[in-house]
Amino acid sequence: MTIDWDTLGFDYIKTPFRYISTWKDGQWDEGKLTEDNTLHIHEGSAALHYGQQCFEGLKAYRCKDGSINLFRVDENSKRMNRSAKRLMMAEVPEDKFIRAVEDVVKANEAFVPPYGSGGTLYIRPLLIGVGEGIGVHPAPEYLFTVFCMPVGAYFKGGLTPTNFIFSDYDRAAPQGTGAIKVGGNYAASLLPGEEARKKYFSDCIYLDPATHTKIEEVGSANFFGITKDDRFITPLSPSILPSITKYSLLYLAEHNLGMEAVEEDVYIDSLDQFKEAGACGTAAVISPIGGIQTYDDFHVFYSETQVGPITQKLYDELTGIQFGDIAAPDGWIRNIQI
Repeated sequence: MTIDWDTLGFDYIKTPFRYISTWKDGQWDEGKLTEDNTLHIHEGSAALHYGQQCFEGLKAYRCKDGSINLFRVDENSKRMNRSAKRLMMAEVPEDKFIRAVEDVVKANEAFVPPYGSGGTLYIRPLLIGVGEGIGVHPAPEYLFTVFCMPVGAYFKGGLTPTNFIFSDYDRAAPQGTGAIKVGGNYAASLLPGEEARKKYFSDCIYLDPATHTKIEEVGSANFFGITKDDRFITPLSPSILPSITKYSLLYLAEHNLGMEAVEEDVYIDSLDQFKEAGACGTAAVISPIGGIQTYDDFHVFYSETQVGPITQKLYDELTGIQFGDIAAPDGWIRNIQI
């Protein structure tokens, strides 16, 4: 397959190998690489009927010397196991998770975009409940798979601010599954996201499900704001997915930029405290927010067309670490020599 690295988007591309392993009778099998990209599961699988499934998303980055970096893969493993525990699924041992990711990256090394292209290898670990069943109870078996595909730079012409609008919909219930990475949370976001795009916004902003007074998530990403006195603030709530990117930015804001970095409530009537704002996650790293449409006002942060200087610095710091150009904090990078 010949790939034009400059035109890659964020779409499925079949790569040669993926990893698959099955949990049955209380234990995981050894697992293996396979060329089959179709999952063969029982029609009564709990994943299909009762949503017993969770997933992760991470990337592999080509470095200048040709090696490949994995960014905080251990945190993806821990988060998947928190999701599994919440849904009463078999947990995947961390060493098995990391080995599976590394094996898939090595087997598909030719599909890791070259250094300097802005592209990455997107990796999707998936855990689903399978096997015979129809009642509402945990599945008798579980399937763990990891596949990957090359994806292009999220912003082709550099970081670009976009606008968002508050939603009256909830992405998750109080004390529900908002803090874990399960498909149901994303399915619930499809309709409000589409309604936001029909109004010419990039996506919607979800408020806390209990009071609808505080910002929780921006589409499928976490929110952050830079205050006028240079504090990095991101919302604190038990129904927010704990973004690995967000916690990395919290660390970098404090340790590399010397800012106060905190998680705390972000009330919708206090947006004027922020001079910059953004959404953060694996796909884009940072999506700068130009403005937010509230119920009765359109609030602009730094600019609707230009990226704020602190947001740009955070983006440069984090991507520099991911691609191996800036020294990483201990334990953040696993380097694969090819």
